Amino acid sequence: MGLKMTSAELAAFLDAEFPQVEGQFAIEDLGEMRITTRLIVGEQHLRPGGTVSGPSIFALADVSVYLAVLAMIGPQGLAVTTNCSIDFMRKPGSGVDLIAECRLLKLGRVLAVGDVLIHSEGETAPVARASLTYSIPPAR
Repeated sequence: MGLKMTSAELAAFLDAEFPQVEGQFAIEDLGEMRITTRLIVGEQHLRPGGTVSGPSIFALADVSVYLAVLAMIGPQGLAVTTNCSIDFMRKPGSGVDLIAECRLLKLGRVLAVGDVLIHSEGETAPVARASLTYSIPPAR
């Protein structure tokens, strides 16, 4: 199948299409049907008590699958999340970025299914695990 976008192209696409999250995510590693991404944790990601919020952890999982799908199919801005299940397993480390390891389990014509394991930088125990399904727009 092969990659249709590089890490640099994915990062540029994300910044152009979603300027509201510019500088919040980084691509650490990219391969066929897999991607490793980083949430660069800032004040905007914290909830009371100083831990990373659930919506920020969800965003990392969602962006990871989105970028993994785009890497395989090319720049399709209208690929959208149709389902997500996320398990929050433990409190993230304090003051450290979160790392998401994503793999696509299925990449079809109209649907993609991805699995994401998220951990705090420097830790191996998972903070969260998510499964997402994406709808892929029809080819024109």
